[in-house]
Amino acid sequence: MSRISKDEVKHVANLARLAITEEEADMFTKQLDDIITYAEQLNELDTEGVEPTTHVLDLKNVLRKDEPKRWISKEEALKNAPDQQDGQFKVPSVLE
Repeated sequence: MSRISKDEVKHVANLARLAITEEEADMFTKQLDDIITYAEQLNELDTEGVEPTTHVLDLKNVLRKDEPKRWISKEEALKNAPDQQDGQFKVPSVLE
């Protein structure tokens, strides 16, 4: 017994805006049925006492803490600017 019908495959293809032929619909129906059958084997596993995880590896955030720190002053930032006006960088206009 197929776990997914050809009509369901065509419906999903339509939702994804994919044009598939009858032969492709038959092929995808068989492939998706095989995938679902394989995935259902996981239901046979004894998972009692196994904690849920989001990843197989114990990943930690490797980024530094987001802490405020002293940065250069406005004057220091503007001292090397080729052009400035009213305490801001002045750049050529890109709009006509």
